[in-house]
Amino acid sequence: MQMTFRWYGKDDPVTLEKIRQIPGVTGIVSAIYDVPVGEALSLEKILELKKEIEDKGLTLSVIESVPVHEDIKMGCGDRDRYIENYCTTLRNLAKAGIDCVCYNFMPVFDWTRSDLAYELPDGSNALIYDNETVLKMNPLSGDLSLPGWDSSYTKDGMRSLLEAYSKITEEDLWNNLKYFLDRVIKVAEEVKVKMAIHPDDPPWSIFGLPRIITSKRNIERFLKLYDSKYNGLTLCSGSLGADPNNDIPDMVRSFCGRIHFAHIRNIKITGERCFEESAHKTEAGSLDIFEIVKAYRDCGFDGYIRPDHGRMIWGETGRPGYGLYDRALGAVYINGIWEALEKTK
Repeated sequence: MQMTFRWYGKDDPVTLEKIRQIPGVTGIVSAIYDVPVGEALSLEKILELKKEIEDKGLTLSVIESVPVHEDIKMGCGDRDRYIENYCTTLRNLAKAGIDCVCYNFMPVFDWTRSDLAYELPDGSNALIYDNETVLKMNPLSGDLSLPGWDSSYTKDGMRSLLEAYSKITEEDLWNNLKYFLDRVIKVAEEVKVKMAIHPDDPPWSIFGLPRIITSKRNIERFLKLYDSKYNGLTLCSGSLGADPNNDIPDMVRSFCGRIHFAHIRNIKITGERCFEESAHKTEAGSLDIFEIVKAYRDCGFDGYIRPDHGRMIWGETGRPGYGLYDRALGAVYINGIWEALEKTK
């Protein structure tokens, strides 16, 4: 496996120079953030990003993400043009030597939390999800903004989008996902770029919107939509683990051959559809990180891994969930488990 680290570009306070100092981290997970959703990424921009990372002694390993336009998810408008643009992006990524793309198929909203800086008993702060609080949120109010949400939507634009989605069922979303895969995975196979869908976070419906990449059964259905090793997964332990019915080590063993990218983090379930993000160590949360890492090692996983969201510790401030210190601790913890398993197998 290759240990990687998420980097948000030149404006990220967690610089490449700092990331390079984390023991065992050799790869960078990043994206190109100044291209509108739906437009193709140019080879020039991709190579520019790659050079910037390589100049610091690291490797651009995964593009996270290439967003899927809402027209594709809704099966309307200019979806065919946006799909063709997506295929162009894959061809350009392949020319630049990138072989893995993380994406998601969540309608409108990406990962969602109710508090971005909840103080934990040890004095650190973390992202949390409280279902009662989220149910009281109104995405049409105009003053609701969380990381992962497309801030380019106006209030009227958001209202129109939510109204359009009110007519779309889960089955419609499945059909639209298959339409996308039927066209994109053919190109992914041609250029040998692994597509790795990220599960929905959290793995249940929010604001009445359908969500489908939520469970083992649904992942099995997803993989059958286009049976190809290039149609695979970003298995995120924290996203799927928020539902206690999801057995993450079992999922790793069941889907290992189709997992291209692993997000490993812990969460502490605090109630029904309520959780807080915790330190990576097993005892800090509700997930057995040792067993999760062991499952990857046992099945011969040779893809990309990164520590996912971290707490803000030691007075650090910055992008919620993406500080340096706690994610660095997570990377070293995961690498430590892996090394111990390797030496005792």
